[in-house]
Amino acid sequence: MTKVSEIMTRGVRTLPPTANLVQAAQAMDALDVGSLPVCDGESLLGLVTDRDIVLRGVAQGCPIADTPLSAVMSKDVCWCFEDQSVEEVAQQMQEAQIRRMPVVDREKHLVGMLALGDIATKASDLEAGRALGDISEPSQPDRSGQSAASSNAGGGSSSRAAR
Repeated sequence: MTKVSEIMTRGVRTLPPTANLVQAAQAMDALDVGSLPVCDGESLLGLVTDRDIVLRGVAQGCPIADTPLSAVMSKDVCWCFEDQSVEEVAQQMQEAQIRRMPVVDREKHLVGMLALGDIATKASDLEAGRALGDISEPSQPDRSGQSAASSNAGGGSSSRAAR
């Protein structure tokens, strides 16, 4: 059985909780990632995503250069141990409907990240296929037939005929 430590990404860039939204967005842009662990030294405090920056920061009118990550980051993040099986962690990811998970050692120090892409490209075909299918299931409620841009909240009418 494949262990998380065998396929995870090591040497992950982290930011302190005092870093601001601009610094986080710039780091995400430079690394071409959508999330970064927020750590105090080696201890995982949370995770900040591009979505956190937009919805909890920009959309709320927070000054991006003065707002610390601690104000917008997700604090109750799912994480796994490096010695867990990929199958077990893929199940956790499926249940939580998440695509990336911080990896910690038994002292709970951040040692890497496990992404759905790691499972898809580095794990066995059976583990990868199951994880991809399960994690990609739409969360509830399923709004796949709706577009936020076409609703009143998006500033438009709900149908073209309404014009």
